[in-house]
Amino acid sequence: MKLNKPKHNLFRNGGYAVEGFIDIVKNETSFKWQLLMLTVMGTLSWNLPIEFAYSAILFISLFIPVFAEVINSAIERVVDLVTQDYHILAKQAKDVGATIVLLSLIVTSLIWLSVLALAFKIV
Repeated sequence: MKLNKPKHNLFRNGGYAVEGFIDIVKNETSFKWQLLMLTVMGTLSWNLPIEFAYSAILFISLFIPVFAEVINSAIERVVDLVTQDYHILAKQAKDVGATIVLLSLIVTSLIWLSVLALAFKIV
């Protein structure tokens, strides 16, 4: 049985990833906000008077909400592909996608609070 899949290579797959990134930047306001947060908070993480390891953890944690936003956007697009009509399952799928983003922001905040507490010897 032959699957209906085109042949891919590393460069073609990378091109698809770049296309997806460009598309999400153009069409998703929430993703733009996530990139702004990554830029501002990332700059802050590297400029705090803390050890390199702490700065690195803070910076890397900022990618969690970005990944979540990409997943959420993918879920929303698939739901919109299936139906433009209101359906409770479509709403629930989109709500779950939004929950992923919310939880990622909570986890990132907890990472920042924990790392900063350790770095500044608050605990």
